[in-house]
Amino acid sequence: MAKQYRTVPGTIFDVTNYLFLAAFGIAAVLPFIYVIAGSFASDTELTQRSVFLIPETVTTAAYKFIFSTDTILKSIWVSIYITVVGTVINLFFTVTMAYPLARRSLMGRNLVLNMVIFSMLFGGGLIPTYLVIRELGMLDTLWALMIPGAISAFNLIIVKNFFQELPPELEEAAKIDGCTELGLLWKIVLPLSKPVLATFTLFYAVGHWNNFFSALLYINDPSKWPLQVMLRQIVLLSQAAAGDLNSMDPNFVKPPDQSIKMAVIVVGTIPILLVYPFLQKHFAKGVLIGSVKG
Repeated sequence: MAKQYRTVPGTIFDVTNYLFLAAFGIAAVLPFIYVIAGSFASDTELTQRSVFLIPETVTTAAYKFIFSTDTILKSIWVSIYITVVGTVINLFFTVTMAYPLARRSLMGRNLVLNMVIFSMLFGGGLIPTYLVIRELGMLDTLWALMIPGAISAFNLIIVKNFFQELPPELEEAAKIDGCTELGLLWKIVLPLSKPVLATFTLFYAVGHWNNFFSALLYINDPSKWPLQVMLRQIVLLSQAAAGDLNSMDPNFVKPPDQSIKMAVIVVGTIPILLVYPFLQKHFAKGVLIGSVKG
């Protein structure tokens, strides 16, 4: 095998590219490291040191305070429920709609695709959507956070295109063996679609986890607020909502407000970060779906 030599311009480009990506990665990670460090820092350190990555004195007072009541735990459970159930709903309806639309022989296929594209360009608006949800009786229920966005038109089109690229010989062989349409979808198509399913599982899950605007519109009961709404209440309105000093030890000193904010942000961010390693194997391949390949 002939040895390949790198040209000088190519080497310069690679080095510049690596340096840029490294600087970009550091710039993205350092603020979050500072938030984590600040959540364990004391009031004095937060006041005296504007920026630090490792606290001199480690204290868990902020975490003890926010977990002194079940308010944060309830909001975490609501967010987990919305994320898991909502993602399952998203994947179910996206796959079951994309699979028939991938069949060019489907009657009315172009009409349905045009309606999907139309929904990407034009929306009903905030007030009509609110009125629809109210008339359906979903106000102040968690269904209002999952059903209205059950299908993303953009994701639907990408999944449909992925299904269309699967070899038709597999379908023909499965039908010769007596496989039904549902069996073909379950046993052939879905196992071959792990990259795209893993990618959009992560996209849908992150969207549900970070969504707070819908909860502000449709949920009035504070016990049904997801974590992001509770985080907003604590960060922007009142740090006292994060915990209860009366339930703490009499010698407990309330942590600084800045530390409480940072602790709540960490609690709201870490869970969704823990999901990525389980999908990483398929995610890198899935994000390239639809790209130009040489």
